Amino acid sequence: MRRIMLKLSGEALAGEKHTGFDEETVRGVALQVKKLVDEGYEVGIVTGGGNFWRGRTSENIDRTKADQIGMLATVMNCIYVSEIFRSVGMKTAVLTPFECGSFTKLFSKDRANKYFEKGMVVFFAGGTGHPYFSTDTGVVLRAIEIEAEVILLAKSIDGVYDADPAKVSDAKKYDEISIDEVIAKNLQVVDMTASILARDNKMPMWVFGLNEENSIVNTMNGKFTGTKVTV
Repeated sequence: MRRIMLKLSGEALAGEKHTGFDEETVRGVALQVKKLVDEGYEVGIVTGGGNFWRGRTSENIDRTKADQIGMLATVMNCIYVSEIFRSVGMKTAVLTPFECGSFTKLFSKDRANKYFEKGMVVFFAGGTGHPYFSTDTGVVLRAIEIEAEVILLAKSIDGVYDADPAKVSDAKKYDEISIDEVIAKNLQVVDMTASILARDNKMPMWVFGLNEENSIVNTMNGKFTGTKVTV
């Protein structure tokens, strides 16, 4: 396995503050990703935007505009996280599906591949560039486009359960589950659009808790304790 796509939730970036950035948390992620890059992995990253924006919070805001705000939240996240990555010795690039002046470069598969060949960590910000699509759909789409071998979903929860473990004390955690079963049971590993896209394009996803020590490195080095979503 050589090329992987890592999805970081916005909430995970905020740490215990639940909003904005927690630099210690992001630096911990950066140090783990650097180990993978040093081992020869090519790493793409998509971030959520939930540490700044959680969809339409008012009926006075049009859905399209609300989604555009969310896209910009992910751009802010990617620029910030990429700078922390650079501070620990990595080269990075931020790509978006729309022009952001000189802040980012416009996404293309060729450009992404060029950056990977240079040993850079590539951030894919701005979602799909269109309203009504989540960053879940964005990460699956980009993973397929760049021909990643797996999507790593680093969440605040440590895997896939048959019910919400925060609400159901005896919720069962899956070690492995097929994407068909995820869709049939509506387990919401990612949203339904992203799930179907992953199924149709045979893109596996590994779900694990970001807050566990060295969880990203352990996931890629045979010490995985989360849930593998198979295709």
